[in-house]
Amino acid sequence: MQLDIINTKGEKTGRTIELPEEIFGIEPNDHVIYLAVKQYQAAQRQGTHKVKTRMEVKGSSRKLHKQKGTGGARKGNLRNPLYKGGGTIFGPKPHKYDIKLNRKVKDLAKMSALAYKAKENAIVVMEDVQMDAPKTKAFSGILKNLNIGRKKALFVIPEYNENLYLSLRNVQGVDGTLLSDMNTFDILNANVLVLTESTARLFNETEA
Repeated sequence: MQLDIINTKGEKTGRTIELPEEIFGIEPNDHVIYLAVKQYQAAQRQGTHKVKTRMEVKGSSRKLHKQKGTGGARKGNLRNPLYKGGGTIFGPKPHKYDIKLNRKVKDLAKMSALAYKAKENAIVVMEDVQMDAPKTKAFSGILKNLNIGRKKALFVIPEYNENLYLSLRNVQGVDGTLLSDMNTFDILNANVLVLTESTARLFNETEA
């Protein structure tokens, strides 16, 4: 898959880059995408939900009346789940929602998501951005030049750049991530995938 490299003004630089077909040209696997997204969203859950059982709520432990001879149902104490203020039966307890996926499955899901973006022509490769200081307005101008000002974009860079990160973090609809941290959910959640030139070249190095 060959793409033009765009400069910060939105113009073609005359250079192109070949993205590996082994990643961007595969037939997407919807099921592994589903599993990867499910794992990501499950990991976002804190799992701190908790209710009190009859052993934990406040209340006397005295038996309300004798077991037999009253003509009514037998009763324990006020902490009985049937009474107001009593404990909860089989309520939620703190636990993790983590789902284990094999590395090969996660890699296939990520490649499938990238393949979908390639099919949709939703990948932009731009030259490396150098910013002397954090400038949100300047970064917004770059996105406008790329005609993605109002679209949800995932900006992928090869390594952490503080000035660039501080410039894009307040731009609405734009997320930034390192190539090593990019995941299936982030790719699918974006309308446009923006790769810097250095990032795009790393895909070829990985395949080599």
